[in-house]
Amino acid sequence: MNCEFDEIRPYGAGEVKQAVESLLADRQFSRVLKGFVPWMPRWMRNGLVRLAFVGVNTPLQFQLRFIKPVLKHILRRCSTGHTFSYTGIAPGPERYTFISNHRDIVLDSAILDLMLHEHSFPTTCEIAIGDNLLIYPWIKTLVKLNKAFTVKRGLSPRELLESSQTMSRYMHYAINEKHENIWIAQREGRAKDSSDQTQESLLKMFAMAGEGSIVERLKDLHLVPLSISYEYDPYLKAQEFQQKRDNPSFKKTKQDDLDNMKTGIFGQKGHVHYEAMPCINTWLDELSELPKTEVFAEVARRIDRQIHAGYRLYPGNFVAADLLLGTSTYAKEYSPKDKQTFETYLQSRIDLVEVENKDEAFLRERILTMYANPVINKMKSEK
Repeated sequence: MNCEFDEIRPYGAGEVKQAVESLLADRQFSRVLKGFVPWMPRWMRNGLVRLAFVGVNTPLQFQLRFIKPVLKHILRRCSTGHTFSYTGIAPGPERYTFISNHRDIVLDSAILDLMLHEHSFPTTCEIAIGDNLLIYPWIKTLVKLNKAFTVKRGLSPRELLESSQTMSRYMHYAINEKHENIWIAQREGRAKDSSDQTQESLLKMFAMAGEGSIVERLKDLHLVPLSISYEYDPYLKAQEFQQKRDNPSFKKTKQDDLDNMKTGIFGQKGHVHYEAMPCINTWLDELSELPKTEVFAEVARRIDRQIHAGYRLYPGNFVAADLLLGTSTYAKEYSPKDKQTFETYLQSRIDLVEVENKDEAFLRERILTMYANPVINKMKSEK
């Protein structure tokens, strides 16, 4: 293991046992475990966890032994099914950097790992996660066990440059020497309005390491645009929109972040679909003659187009688009029952919002926009 990356990398083989011991010694993690089996005394819970870890020596083994069954339970309880389509990539020796839109803090990468395993890909992904989400020591330990590497947030310009260079080197190292897949969101944070756009700064970070031209450095990471589509978004994003509108200095607390993680995991999602598009190496060489200043903008535009084209649209998306625009353009895509179901759902989400001076018209417009944007973007991608 290259020690240059010790500060950000996930745990490696040989570090799992110590990580488990630190988890079991953490009082907050013990309370989390107690929530699953409240009747069981702590000594028994810890003993069972230690027993379950016999033979688990790597993060991949941890994922398959623990994360996979927990995730399958969550999906049975909180979704109506999950599907995975992939064109232009295949299970085999090639490793990929999946760059995706971002819907859920915890589950986006976890569901991808499950789907890769279910479709016979030889390994799961190392996961890029912001250190702002590692709000308690046990969370940091748990995500590092789950093959996460950390992205530093809140840095000065100089620190940001150094951090970006280190992360770029690590990603190239993970793909080419560790032979791991990678998952990373196309932008910092989730797009609250579900209009997904790739940050050029992220692509520039990718190209800080590697050999050759910008195009050759990007090709070295085998970037695969990935579309993530949830039928229903469990978060109360509209509430946050009004909070920020009414108080521009509004900031979420650590408890807000923890509550959001819980909501994302256990909230109802309807159907979940992942669509992996062809690796961008199939067209990157077309950009070799572009000026350097234009390469990243064009790569971002094309990745966005692929992600938007890969959206799985549900009846509620089409209902939202028509309600938002005041048209019946997409009426053939849903039934009267679908429309009634979505309008009932829409009102139920508004009813859940708890803010002072609740603005129902504003909240309604924000939720409709969130569900309509995937339709609008997908239609643009097909022109």
